[in-house]
Amino acid sequence: MKNPFLEHFKPYIPDKTTLRELTPFPLIVGTLLGIIFGASSLYLVLKTGLTVSASIPVAVIAITLFRLL
Repeated sequence: MKNPFLEHFKPYIPDKTTLRELTPFPLIVGTLLGIIFGASSLYLVLKTGLTVSASIPVAVIAITLFRLL
């Protein structure tokens, strides 16, 4: 059984394209965001005794930064 949508499907990124997966810029931005949110989580836990997971806000901010760039 054939899917009619696949007959005219054109991928957004061609097969022949090679994408860079690991570059210095994301490493630097990830390191800086990790340091900032790690320090803020440490401050929060020392000040109040409670902390939240910083991974979700870091992921949202990283996606927003990379979309803008």
